[in-house]
Amino acid sequence: MENKQRVKSAFESLMFVFGEPVDVKTAAAACGVDRKEALELFRELVREYDEQQRGIRVREADGRFQFVTYEENYDYIRTVVTPAKERRLSQAALEALAIVAYRQPVTKGDIDAIRGIKSDRVIEGLVAKELICERGRSSAIGRPTLYGTTAKFLTYFDLKDLGELPQLDDEELEEAIRSFGEAQEADAEDDPPALEGQTTLELS
Repeated sequence: MENKQRVKSAFESLMFVFGEPVDVKTAAAACGVDRKEALELFRELVREYDEQQRGIRVREADGRFQFVTYEENYDYIRTVVTPAKERRLSQAALEALAIVAYRQPVTKGDIDAIRGIKSDRVIEGLVAKELICERGRSSAIGRPTLYGTTAKFLTYFDLKDLGELPQLDDEELEEAIRSFGEAQEADAEDDPPALEGQTTLELS
């Protein structure tokens, strides 16, 4: 038990110092435990922080763990600090991102066909923001690049994994693409949705 608590304590320190999400494999190697045990201990921390209703929570995304602020404390945080604004995603970016998220791996041609417009600059922007990345080459003529979402995508939208995305058919996806843009415009005066996902270091 003592060793178990010691390892969890070390994981807490790693999350605090890293700021960015900590990979389970990296943490396991640093603390001398195997990956399976490390994953179990991280998930114990998730449960413990939730059950104790702490102001800091532990969030899991794509096998990585990170300290985040408790979303219901947002108003209190705002009275003391002003989080740095992140440039919000445009409607075009949200449309393309939704297509990649639900149809991955996809080519630029696939995205263009669904949106009905060229998406070169939009895709470049999403790659630069590390929300999507190259996932190899298609077997189609010309072997175009395939794109998929990243761990940062999961963090940005507060998802544990892609399985938490709502299940949508083709018609529902088209509606979701439209609604993403509308929701982004309606919420334009608020802070980015990732405030709950900012680390303690970013809020200090």
